[in-house]
Amino acid sequence: MPSKLYVGNLPFSVTGDDLSEYFSRVGTVEKAVVVSDKFSGQSRGFGFVEMADEESAEKAVQSLNGTDFKGRTIKIDHARESTGPGGGGGGRRGGGGGGQRDRW
Repeated sequence: MPSKLYVGNLPFSVTGDDLSEYFSRVGTVEKAVVVSDKFSGQSRGFGFVEMADEESAEKAVQSLNGTDFKGRTIKIDHARESTGPGGGGGGRRGGGGGGQRDRW
């Protein structure tokens, strides 16, 4: 079953393809996105990577967390899932306050 990871402290120049390539060294990447500001389009410095299985996700946390990625020390953790209406960045009430995160 796929497992989603939060990746923080990303350089603003990083793309989803960059993340996918970096994480593929520890397992199969299903999807990788960098969250961007919905008005300016600029990276917000974090993103999400969905690994194909829990084992690969755990391996990514253990081996890639705290490593240098394009000049920044990245932080990786298991993503927290929204547990109800309005959870996780403003929910979907009248404007989608979560920016690109709503498209995940």
